[in-house]
Amino acid sequence: MEKERTEKPEIRIRAVTLEDAKELLGIYRPYVEHTAITFEYETPSAEEFRERIQKVLGKFPYLAAEGDGKILGYAYVSSFKERAAYDWAVETSIYVDENRKRSGIGRKLHTALEQALREQGILNMEACIAYPRGEDKYLTGDSAQFHARLGYRLVGQFYKCGYKFGRWYDMIWMEKLIGEHKSPQPSVKTFDEVREIVRGKYGVC
Repeated sequence: MEKERTEKPEIRIRAVTLEDAKELLGIYRPYVEHTAITFEYETPSAEEFRERIQKVLGKFPYLAAEGDGKILGYAYVSSFKERAAYDWAVETSIYVDENRKRSGIGRKLHTALEQALREQGILNMEACIAYPRGEDKYLTGDSAQFHARLGYRLVGQFYKCGYKFGRWYDMIWMEKLIGEHKSPQPSVKTFDEVREIVRGKYGVC
């Protein structure tokens, strides 16, 4: 008898709303409590997490990957630095449900994120990545490998700068250039200004 095929759910990328905060926090919580992927010690409250989302949405995309009627991962960016000279650079963050890793969701999220940022006029995507100093039960080098496959290059490493679970971790910075650096450089648009363009060209809704 032929085995039934298990079809993978269709993944839809959409913009996050504030009502998604609780579900996104459910994805983030295990990373705080059981890994050194984030150096955050305590899981934020739902209200604090909601405020973080609201701050990002004031200027940048905050995207969710949805399938089977639930959120399977999310991605967003924040300002690389607050001063105006850094307006064209952003820091990226991607988290995937711990039960859905290595299923292509992270790549889908990053692709949609990059497309939206290009439309905004962002030029530099910067990734701050916790990095293990050897075999470690709380952290692997998977994130660095993931970003390398997406076209990022290593631009810096800080040694023993993060302390969690009673051990020291390095931090690396990886960078991907996604636009042309000009002089004069056109101003960056907000995500709201390009949302309809992104929806029409790439289907992110």
